[in-house]
Amino acid sequence: MPLETVSLANHFLIAMPAMADPNFSRTLTYICEHNADGAIGIIVNRPTDMNLAGLFDRVSIPLEMDAAALRFSGLPVYFGGPVQTDRGFVLHRPAGEWQSSLTINNAMALTSSRDILQAMSSTGEPGDVLVSLGYSGWTAGQIEWELSQNAWLTVEADPTIIFDLPPEARLSAAMQLLGVDFANLSEVAGHA
Repeated sequence: MPLETVSLANHFLIAMPAMADPNFSRTLTYICEHNADGAIGIIVNRPTDMNLAGLFDRVSIPLEMDAAALRFSGLPVYFGGPVQTDRGFVLHRPAGEWQSSLTINNAMALTSSRDILQAMSSTGEPGDVLVSLGYSGWTAGQIEWELSQNAWLTVEADPTIIFDLPPEARLSAAMQLLGVDFANLSEVAGHA
């Protein structure tokens, strides 16, 4: 009988110090979907130089000048991962109803359709957002293999780390969920 895969959806992947891939070195990745076909995630601690006002301008969506929508203008756009870096993805809560969303749980979703950006610019909703260009993807069995190679630590995600902390504090906050200080992690992990 095959082993059942444990879903890591709604978990953080914490890159171990020895992570060789520069796309993932010192990253905190939120896993949006994980099943037998693979996994999808968004890096939540790697802001780019672009802010949302710049992104809205680039996609020709006017940002309304009221307080609700203006609060988004200075937020950074994140490097979500090396896959489809020309496409925008919005990790958000509440989940809501959008044209192209992946519902993660009853509170959060990942949306890639333009209608969410239009709502953000006009109504200031959804309340909590992280906008990325690109996402992180793993093929069937890849994330499990990487875990077996000690490339990552995993912990159940706390959305307040994503939405309430500055990007530079997110990795250490996720480590604290495990009771570990990132500075104390060794480059080499052993097997018992």
